[in-house]
Amino acid sequence: MKIAYVFPGQGSQCVGMGVEIAECYSSARSLYDRASAILGFNLLEMSQFGSKETLLQTKNAQPLILVASLACLAALESEHFKPAVAAGLSLGEYTALVAAKALEFEDAVFLVRQRGLLMEEAIASRDTAMAAIKGLDAAQIEDLCKQVVALGVCEPANYNSLSQTVVGGDAPAVEQVSKLAYEVGASGVVPLAVSAPFHTHLMQPVAESFAEILASVPIRDPLFPVITNVTAQPITQATEIRQMLVRQVANPVLWVQSVQHMVRDGIDTFIEFGPGRTLSNLIKRTVNGVQTLNVEDRTSIDKTLQALSKTVVCV
Repeated sequence: MKIAYVFPGQGSQCVGMGVEIAECYSSARSLYDRASAILGFNLLEMSQFGSKETLLQTKNAQPLILVASLACLAALESEHFKPAVAAGLSLGEYTALVAAKALEFEDAVFLVRQRGLLMEEAIASRDTAMAAIKGLDAAQIEDLCKQVVALGVCEPANYNSLSQTVVGGDAPAVEQVSKLAYEVGASGVVPLAVSAPFHTHLMQPVAESFAEILASVPIRDPLFPVITNVTAQPITQATEIRQMLVRQVANPVLWVQSVQHMVRDGIDTFIEFGPGRTLSNLIKRTVNGVQTLNVEDRTSIDKTLQALSKTVVCV
């Protein structure tokens, strides 16, 4: 068995995420306490009692998901699993880097909060949008984007699965691509409730501002490879990590290609840590013959450990 740890990005958040894990595992609760000290507010209370609108805000969603995912990992770490590789979708790449000990936990919390604030404030005066298009392959969507250049920018932002790609850019262009997608056979188009066109070149000013913040944070070589969103290749050196985290802000997330790379490298089991099963579902739609497991609460921990022939108790 060759295991990959994978971590979700923004959009996976939900009210109550991580709460049961924090109540059951002292190691997980400690992460919430440490994160709250960095952020200046009680993150666990926000997760448990915050409104849907509060959790949707990028500045909140990013630290909430990061800490919830790492709390889930902490609950399983006592079992001494060691992955061959890790990967995360967008924000999840930071979680993967903490898991690989390339980033300190407190530094990651600080970075994703700042990243979220910058993204939330990005190009506020410009009318932008994002949409997930289902049922078309990436080449079809790339062609549609080329057809609407007169209306503004629209480009692929996330290659999520073989049949799902997220586009982002100027709202008129994104809306036209959405209409054209239905005309050529899309099974669905879902507008995304986000504040900016993440992972498009319109975010380049944010990338430049974020680079200055990132320069102040120490980064180490990871203990195991982390597949970067930008190239879908493993990164093993701190200098590469710093470059890729900056580039990631304004470049598309190559999740399909990342999953394919891991499978070609022999990965046969993916464990998703964090709220929901978004990545597990995307992986199933991208490759065949692999096992997908997840950890988001005590029930899923038990199921995952049973699948891995382990047992667990609450500590």
